[in-house]
Amino acid sequence: MLQEDDVALFGTRMRTTMVERDDALPGREHRPYHVPTTHAVLGTPLEGPWPEGTQRLYVAMGCFWGAERLFWGMDGVVTTAVGYMGGFTPHPTYEETCTARTGHTETVMVAYDPEVTSAETLLRTFWEEHDPTQTNRQGNDVGTEYRSAVYWTTPEQEQVVRATKDAFAAELERFRLGPIATEMRSADDAGPFYYAEDYHQQYLHKVPNGYCGLAGTGVSCPAGILPAEDGATR
Repeated sequence: MLQEDDVALFGTRMRTTMVERDDALPGREHRPYHVPTTHAVLGTPLEGPWPEGTQRLYVAMGCFWGAERLFWGMDGVVTTAVGYMGGFTPHPTYEETCTARTGHTETVMVAYDPEVTSAETLLRTFWEEHDPTQTNRQGNDVGTEYRSAVYWTTPEQEQVVRATKDAFAAELERFRLGPIATEMRSADDAGPFYYAEDYHQQYLHKVPNGYCGLAGTGVSCPAGILPAEDGATR
């Protein structure tokens, strides 16, 4: 018979092993819950349409509540939303994602104006404000749904993702930290971004003293890695 400690260890092991596509939960054809139309802080459309030229970047940094708050306060950000991405189950619920059987990670969609801010600015925040050296966890949040990930939507973003990753990895090495375990791929390859339930959107605006969970490494990502995008600030 399995002892209590054995059960706990087995459960952790299962949660930190990526589910195979054939073993993932089946999901459904349509979203099973309501998503608000307007950002609770910025007053902008959560699902668009957005001004012409708006670009999107998707980041996963552990619990998406604290991660979303980081980005909605940044200059040039048009809107943010939390959701599930990078897995197999169509239109998952939060409860399903938390079983680690959908393959998704808790993700923040950042829609931004590249004439006001840059992908580099956003990515420096991404690398600095969580611990990308942890595999399938962030702190006490354990499971593939908390894995570090970044999904780009343009070739230019991919270039910046890879350049900032290399620069940050070098800084981590200076402090004898690393390696980086972040999943990096295109949004097309990662699959759809499924918006999370109403109560998760801008959660820390609605519950200011709610759980955040973010903890960086204390290492800074170098600035000025690439030339600034036209009109963008760093």
